Amino acid sequence: MRRLLPHPALSAMLLIVWLLMANRVTVGGIVLGGFFALVLPKFTEPFWPARPRVRFGRALVGYLAIVLFDIVVANFQVAALILLRRNADLRARWLVVPIDLTTPEAITMLAGTISLTPGTVSADVSADGRFLLVHALDAADPAAEVAWIKARYEARLQRIFA
Repeated sequence: MRRLLPHPALSAMLLIVWLLMANRVTVGGIVLGGFFALVLPKFTEPFWPARPRVRFGRALVGYLAIVLFDIVVANFQVAALILLRRNADLRARWLVVPIDLTTPEAITMLAGTISLTPGTVSADVSADGRFLLVHALDAADPAAEVAWIKARYEARLQRIFA
C-alpha cells in the first residue's frame, strides 16, 4: 500500500483541495484530482526521507477542537483588549518558548497554531530548533504564558507526533 500511496494524508488533501478549487464535484474532477493525488506524492517522496509518524484519530481531533475553541475565545479577548484598554496599558512581551518537539513538522504545527490564535504570533525558531520566539499582545506573566503554550499545545502535539 505504501508503494501506491507513499503519503496517504497528502493524497487525501490533494484530492479535497482539487475538488474545492473546482467548486463542484464531477466525475472528471474526481478522476483528475485522483490522478494528481496518486502521482504528486510519488514524485515528492524523495523529499520526505524521514516522514514523521502522525497519529490520526482522537488525539488529532481533540487538538483541532481545542485550537478552534481557543481561536474563538482569543478573538473576543483581543477585541476586548483593543476596545477597552489604552495602548499604554497593554503588556506586549516577547516570549521564548523552549521546544521539546523534535520533528520539523511538529514544530511548524506548533508555530502555526500559535500564529492562528489571535493575540500571539510566532516569530522565529532558533537555529538548533529548541526555542520558539513568540510575541504576545498582552502577557502579564510571561512564564505562565509559556507554561500555558507548552501544556495546551505542545503536550498534545507530542502525542500526535509520537
